[in-house]
Amino acid sequence: MQYLQVLNAAGMEVEFAPFFDDSYLWRLYAGETSGWTATRYFLARLRKLLSRRKVDLIWVEKEAFPWLLWWLENALLPRRIPLVSDYDDAVFHRYDLNRRTLVRIALGRKIDGVMARSALVIAGNGYLADRAEAAGAMQVRIVPTVVDTDAISTERHPANDGRLRLGWIGSPTTWADYAAPMLPVLTSVAIRHGALIRTVGAGTTAMPDETLEVLPWSEETEVPLIQSMDVGIMPLDDSPWARGKCGYKLIQYMGCGVPVVASPVGVNREIVEHGVNGFLAETDAEWDSALETLLGDAELRRRMGVAGRKKVEQHYSLQVYGPKVAGMLLEVANAAKQQTE
Repeated sequence: MQYLQVLNAAGMEVEFAPFFDDSYLWRLYAGETSGWTATRYFLARLRKLLSRRKVDLIWVEKEAFPWLLWWLENALLPRRIPLVSDYDDAVFHRYDLNRRTLVRIALGRKIDGVMARSALVIAGNGYLADRAEAAGAMQVRIVPTVVDTDAISTERHPANDGRLRLGWIGSPTTWADYAAPMLPVLTSVAIRHGALIRTVGAGTTAMPDETLEVLPWSEETEVPLIQSMDVGIMPLDDSPWARGKCGYKLIQYMGCGVPVVASPVGVNREIVEHGVNGFLAETDAEWDSALETLLGDAELRRRMGVAGRKKVEQHYSLQVYGPKVAGMLLEVANAAKQQTE
């Protein structure tokens, strides 16, 4: 959806067909969904794929039917329409590293099948690109996660209470898996500086207290909430799933001129220039030192924020990658059209 205006400007007509709607996702994060609820979304996707409307290209995020066997999904995909698949997470590990043996056997190579079937695989980082190449993808291009730098600014929105904010944004799952284990370190630093830890999107997996601020996520408020953070954090463990992440929250923080502290895992090593736009921290002591340094030095936060914004503008912006992605999609669609003429 972020690319819509760029694609339209390149002469493409775009129709969006989300698998889930907003109401389902809100229920999912509230823990209220069931397999039966999801059935109607499978049927809606099937009707969309079987519709007779002529399209020149299908651009799919990850897979067309989650948890469906690849041979069946492949049979349902239109044969004469080129497929472009897009990955910003190591979704293949949902299957090949699943704790259930049956899932690993039945679906462990499913995403490899999607990749091999695709005329083009767009991968958010090298880890994902390597998987696509190993799967036999015809063409693989790395496109990092981007933000629209025309839509966000480095305008600051400091909190009215005057307290500094260590900020985190994400989903309930990523809070529970990666950020919550860091709370002892974060809380210790926050107390020393009279600061607050701001979470956006953690939901019920985070419990507010005198140092922890728990706020809901919305598309309308996410940028102002980030602009009122003083330091943005992205802790990760060094696991296969984490290595596939594309650092979106780091790019959001930096796009808003907020300095960052992140674990040196996967693409974080490329996004964060240690000592320039933020710090990479692995051990608790390194996290403590990095956060202590930034919270104690307003001028350093400003300089790192400026450097971070510059890097996003040059390497992680819609303005840079929009025309490139449009060109990739047109190339695939035109090549398929030439083959049929």
